[in-house]
Formats: sequence, structure tokens, C-alpha cells
Amino acid sequence: MEFKYPLNFIWVVLPVTVFIFIILGHAKKHRILGLLSIKMKSKFRVLQTTLFALGLALIFVSLLGPQTFSGFEEVRKEGLDIYVLVDTSKSMLVEDIKPNRMEKAKRIIKEIIDNLKGDRIGFIPFASAAYIQMPLTDDYQLARMFLEVMDTDMIGGGGTNIGAALKLAYSSFEKVSKGEKVIIILSDGEEHDLKSIDALKNIKDEGLRVYTVGVGTEKGGLIPIYDPVGGGMVGYKKDKNGEFVISKMYPSILKDLSKEGRGAYFQSSSSNDDALSIIKAISSLKRDEFKTRELKRYKQLYQYFLFPGLFLFLVGYFLFERGRVS
Repeated sequence: MEFKYPLNFIWVVLPVTVFIFIILGHAKKHRILGLLSIKMKSKFRVLQTTLFALGLALIFVSLLGPQTFSGFEEVRKEGLDIYVLVDTSKSMLVEDIKPNRMEKAKRIIKEIIDNLKGDRIGFIPFASAAYIQMPLTDDYQLARMFLEVMDTDMIGGGGTNIGAALKLAYSSFEKVSKGEKVIIILSDGEEHDLKSIDALKNIKDEGLRVYTVGVGTEKGGLIPIYDPVGGGMVGYKKDKNGEFVISKMYPSILKDLSKEGRGAYFQSSSSNDDALSIIKAISSLKRDEFKTRELKRYKQLYQYFLFPGLFLFLVGYFLFERGRVS
């Protein structure tokens, strides 16, 4: 047996006990317990005190929420499996959209999380390579924590390998899923080898939907360089000729991916409607039923203490009255 509300001992049982001792301590001075001076037969006095004490003890135990483990309960939900692929290359630090591309992407993802209802979400950051930062989960608070630490220092090397992220995401989906699988890509589209389309074409799955979000502007901006120790900006990236590198958002590759993936392309904006547009687009997709977790089941035992406790307390009271009359 264990207790559901062990802190009730502090907040309920202990204060009541202290209160009783205070009353008893001041009883003689204030003549509150004058009734105790009433002559009662010894057998009633002893029995009445015992019943009162035992009744109070049982009532106090019931307030602690006694319970016993009875097994596990499987919780199942209907929802989509969604992998969010996030470009974490250095070009995502460009500030052509405020505060910068990376932070804008994270804000969109946060809004997506805030609007999910029963769906599972996972994160795959990518740059020159890709890895699963967070597997599929319906724990949205955990997802927010993982999102908070996502940045452009997660993966070393340059480049934007969307293809690697696509392959990893698809291989991580449950193959037995009856619902549609969703991939959401947030990137500036600066992929130089253009292998992502080939990677997507090789994934022959009618249940896969790919949605893309272009983060940045076609005008572009300079790529800032930050001090790895102090964190302050120390300049802008230059090419081998000493010229500043201008990073632009290329929507064409992202549009092609969404078309091949039977999804849709979205252009990020300064408003907060980007995530809502994505949520609306996936709202009509076929959901799948999946197990989310196993919950412990408990049998509540408070009634086995409360009702006997009340009974004993009342019996003690009536014995007190009987002894008083006697």
C-alpha cells in the first residue's frame, strides 16, 4: 500500500494534532474541558477514549489517500507522426528576417507545437549531415525544451544536406503506421548539390507528405560570425577572395520538394500566421492510432479507513453521552 497524498500529513494531520494539544493545554485554564470532570464509569471512559483515538487515526489515514497498485493501463491516441527537419547551417544566422532565420524557424516550430492535439513530433536538425535530436513524442513540454537548445552549432561543417535529413526522417517512421507521415522542412533552401529531390523520389510511399517553409528573403544578407567564447559578433563571412558572402533564400528547391512530396510550400513572413497555415494544411490528413504510454492504475482504499473511522468516532461520542448521563 502507498499514499496518494502523503503531504496531507503535514497540511492536515499535523495541524489538527497540534490544535488538539493546544486545546488540551489550555483546557484547565479556560475550563473548556469541564465535561471531563463529569463523573463517568471507568469502563465507559476507557472505551470512549480508545474509540475516539482509533476513529481519528483511521480518518487521518484516509486523508493521506491510501491506494494499492492494480496494474498498467495502455493509453492510445489518434494523431499524425510529424518530423520537423530544421536547417542549422550558418546561413540560418542571416538577419534578413528578424531576429534571424534560425530564431524565426524556432518560433514557427513553437507555434506548431502549441497547436498540436495528440500528434507526435520529432526534430531532425541538419547541415552537412543530419541526426535525430528528438524522436517522435507527444510530450510537448519536452519538445519545447529540445527546441530551446537548437542552434547553428549543433552540426559541424558547411553545407545544407536536405537529402540526408529526408532519408533519416523516413527511415525513422513506423512502417506499420496506417496514418499519413508528415515531414516539415524549414530552411533557406541553399542546397548546392541538389540531391534532396533524388532522395525524395527514391522514397516511394503514398502515405508521405512533405511540407516546406522558406525562411529568409530572396534579397538575402551577410552571414554573421560570432565569437565562440564571448558570443559577440566579430564580423561577417568572406569567400576565398575576401569578398563578403551574401546568403539568399532559394524557394525553388523547397517548392520542388513540396510538390514531389504532395504537400505545400509556405513562405515565412513577419506575421505569426506561418504555423497556423501549416496546421490548417495537415488538419485533414489521415490520423493513425498509436500507443503513447502506459499509466499505472491504482485501487483507492480511503473508504476502508474513512467510514470505519467515522463509525468508531460516533460510537465513542455516544458512549461519552451515556457515561455522562450515568
